[in-house]
Amino acid sequence: MATWKPDPSFYPSARLAAAATPETLAWVASFDPTSRVPDSLDVVDLDPASAEYGQIVHRLAMPHTGDELHHFGWNACSSCLCPNAPHAHTERRYLIVPGLRSSRIHIVDTKPNARRPKIVRVHEPASVAQRAGYTRPHTVHCGPDGIYVTALANAEGEAPGGIFLMDHESFDILGQWEIERGPQQLAYDGWWHLGYDTLVTSEWGLPATFENGLVPEVLLGGQYGHRLHFWDLHTRRHKQVLDFGAENQLVFELRPAHDPTKPYGFVNSVISLKDLSASIWQWYRDGDQWAARKIIEIPAEPADPESLPPMLKGFAAVPPLVTDIALSLDDRFLYVACWGTGDLRQYDVSDPEHPVLTGSVRIGGIVSRATHPRAQGRALNGGPQMVEVSRDGRRVYFTNSLYGAIDAQFYPEGIDGWMVKLDAAPEGGLGFDERFFVEWPKTHRPHQIRLEGGDCSSDSYCYP
Repeated sequence: MATWKPDPSFYPSARLAAAATPETLAWVASFDPTSRVPDSLDVVDLDPASAEYGQIVHRLAMPHTGDELHHFGWNACSSCLCPNAPHAHTERRYLIVPGLRSSRIHIVDTKPNARRPKIVRVHEPASVAQRAGYTRPHTVHCGPDGIYVTALANAEGEAPGGIFLMDHESFDILGQWEIERGPQQLAYDGWWHLGYDTLVTSEWGLPATFENGLVPEVLLGGQYGHRLHFWDLHTRRHKQVLDFGAENQLVFELRPAHDPTKPYGFVNSVISLKDLSASIWQWYRDGDQWAARKIIEIPAEPADPESLPPMLKGFAAVPPLVTDIALSLDDRFLYVACWGTGDLRQYDVSDPEHPVLTGSVRIGGIVSRATHPRAQGRALNGGPQMVEVSRDGRRVYFTNSLYGAIDAQFYPEGIDGWMVKLDAAPEGGLGFDERFFVEWPKTHRPHQIRLEGGDCSSDSYCYP
């Protein structure tokens, strides 16, 4: 008699996931900012013992141009072991790869050969709009009952944005997730506390305010997203909103604690209208409600206006522009990407109210143009952007492009794409892996990274 076994890359707890075999491959979403050639899903060798270590070993071209591949995720992950909606015999096999600009969704099979994945299905934009009621799919998370996709706009490209569900085996689009939306209109990221039946969403803006670049009048008017929304995960009803104030613009990446008994998480605000600083906020449970507090503020750095892009000359300063964060599986270290200054920072958040800076490197940056040991002294542009952390917390990977139209506003000469790896010490501290500096073909820029077997922003866990 055959015995069914769960996918070996599904783990009941983050603690068990952290003890798993190290990753040997990454898949990286890469886009052509000119939309002249198709975007691609690029495969990078991460095995230090391999002759192709730190190289792109395969490029899977998309069938069309102009997708702007952005944030993608797995069809299934460790949340399939949750007792409320168990799907333990589903495989972590398919990557769900949306185009943020096109609204096209690609289903990519990583088996039988993970180094040469294949596209097995494509949802065309009209079908996504018709079935989901949304467009501009942004973030993909595998949940215990399906694939959750956050989307920035409705079928007409206007408000509200929201979430739709896909079946994790057939990949059919099932439809809009929300039953009662409440005051929520803008969307960006979405994640959850499985132990508290709570889903959290954050905010960016509507396509008209970002697809051709950030709109200065909208930004300075405090009209981009600055709120968190809390929902009942199972009844799909809006429960609470937390407003960070209009001065804290672009409330982006949600990183809830991986331990499901811990009702808190972290989110970044990209820029303050008060002084161009960036900030990290902790949301947490306060009695029977959710609350939030600012726990980290990173100041802007004074700069010669001649060295700044037109958008910043009048400020005579470089904003840190914290555009991504990542939380290690043991909930100890928070990684903060400062795309403006070029810093990748590591904070010990064991005591989440009192974070301690434990490591930092600088590479790229609007003014600093810091180099890498393997770049032979060349000035680099772009800066730490999409961050991914290995399950054991010992390796940190990141790329340097944010979004095509916004890249051009802060790096007007264009961004030469790269991906780097840092080694993280168990007790804190960061350093470059001097062997690992992946330069992208000039036609493309790299964005999100996914690691073989899961990573720190791919999975959620039902057990402590």
